[in-house]
Amino acid sequence: MLKLAECFGGSWLPILLKRVYEDPKVSDGKRVLVDRLWPRGVRKDKAMIDEWLKDLSPSNQLRKWFNHDPDKWDEFKKRYWKELESNKQLVLRLAKEAKKSKITFVFGSKEKEFNNAVALKKYVENYIEPKTKS
Repeated sequence: MLKLAECFGGSWLPILLKRVYEDPKVSDGKRVLVDRLWPRGVRKDKAMIDEWLKDLSPSNQLRKWFNHDPDKWDEFKKRYWKELESNKQLVLRLAKEAKKSKITFVFGSKEKEFNNAVALKKYVENYIEPKTKS
């Protein structure tokens, strides 16, 4: 896998994760909604979403199959990451942005550990070389 650092060099900021129901803060940086469906009960003006990337969310079939079941987590990531291969340019763009500024992936799920935002964060960060320890 080509690491983004090979293309762009330098250090990077970690991608943050936040539920859409938590109050937006300036410290979130760019807020990117990574769910296919708009979260229930959230007004668009209150969510302060800078970009909604439906194309990077899991397919409806995969999302429904997974249903945030921890027992399916490893298989979900494998299938989801395979789906993301068809949107490589968008993934690389996000990785490039993460090298320059703070990005927060925003999601609606109550499940904070086993959701598509967590899997997407790991996938995108795979294209960025980790910071070197001094």
